[in-house]
Amino acid sequence: MNPYAKLTFFMSLMLGTTITASSNHWASAWAGLEINTLAIIPLISKSHHPRAIEAAIKYFLVQAAASTLLLFSSMINAWHTGQWDITQLNHPTSSLLLTAAIAMKLGLVPFHFWFPEV
Repeated sequence: MNPYAKLTFFMSLMLGTTITASSNHWASAWAGLEINTLAIIPLISKSHHPRAIEAAIKYFLVQAAASTLLLFSSMINAWHTGQWDITQLNHPTSSLLLTAAIAMKLGLVPFHFWFPEV
């Protein structure tokens, strides 16, 4: 892999992490998580081995499903509270879906079956 491309992907990882950690709005937190997802996929699949490509596809599918749950959770919360602020997570369904989305993104139990293969 080109060293400039690798540097770009690592800088994108740092940027996405910084955006996610410093966000006060659900949309900016989601954008940071998506930047991280799109930056790590080429790093996973840089060795063009079929197992690496399979791992990258599994990673992408799980992260896309978790991002969908995160957006759905934030929309439910905004619908019930009228706030898109991260600190105003008051609805129980929204907090349950958010917990499931974050557990899926981190590979925690019971969403851990994809993690060892990636």
